[in-house]
Amino acid sequence: MRIRAVLWDIDDTLFDYTGADTAGLRVHLEREGIAGRYGAPHEALALWRECTERHWARFAAGECDFREQRRDRVRDFLGRSALDGAEADAWFGRYVEHYKAAWVVFPDVVPVLDALAGTHRHGVLSNSSFANQDPKLRDLGLRERFEVLLCAAELGVSKPEAAAFLAACAALGLEPGEVVYVGDQPEIDARGARDAGLTAVWLDRDEGPGRGRGPGPEGVHRITGLAQLPALLAGDTRFGARSGIR
Repeated sequence: MRIRAVLWDIDDTLFDYTGADTAGLRVHLEREGIAGRYGAPHEALALWRECTERHWARFAAGECDFREQRRDRVRDFLGRSALDGAEADAWFGRYVEHYKAAWVVFPDVVPVLDALAGTHRHGVLSNSSFANQDPKLRDLGLRERFEVLLCAAELGVSKPEAAAFLAACAALGLEPGEVVYVGDQPEIDARGARDAGLTAVWLDRDEGPGRGRGPGPEGVHRITGLAQLPALLAGDTRFGARSGIR
């Protein structure tokens, strides 16, 4: 079955989320006067990410709403369980301003979108909210590149659940076999897309000496940069394409 559309993850796929999160959190903690509590910047980021993953899992399981998981991330990170909602929202809002100041698109994104513009349709499926991701894509100058933008907060289901991928395919009016999904997470993105019947492409930007995360799940395509994607979609087996990818 011919691939007609590319569905994209956003954070750490199109947009340097880790870089922006690292820079934004560092500046935020300095401005709040609490940077010394958390050791080196990478240690602070590791704790922030741990809190984020823990409370996102609660949201994904339906145990809290989107705003409450954000508030609980702040309470957990600060070690202030009694922090009220308004204070947590304000703290998170100040962090977001520093995080947004560091937003940048990866340099290989616009060239690959240009290269595929005439041959493939494009959409986005993100484990975030429309309220977050739509303004982000607009600020980065990318929103008009995508026909559809679907997010877990509005869908009520998140990757790696098959229902999330199938909802995005339905929004494009295509069968899963006509869609490729590109994301940076080997399990949430690649394995989830594969199990839902899409062609799965794992973008392993961490590839390199001592940094690679292994071959990834069986039955997915692994690339180390988006410049490799057009050849993969064209069936160039140098990049791991299976026969019939088109």
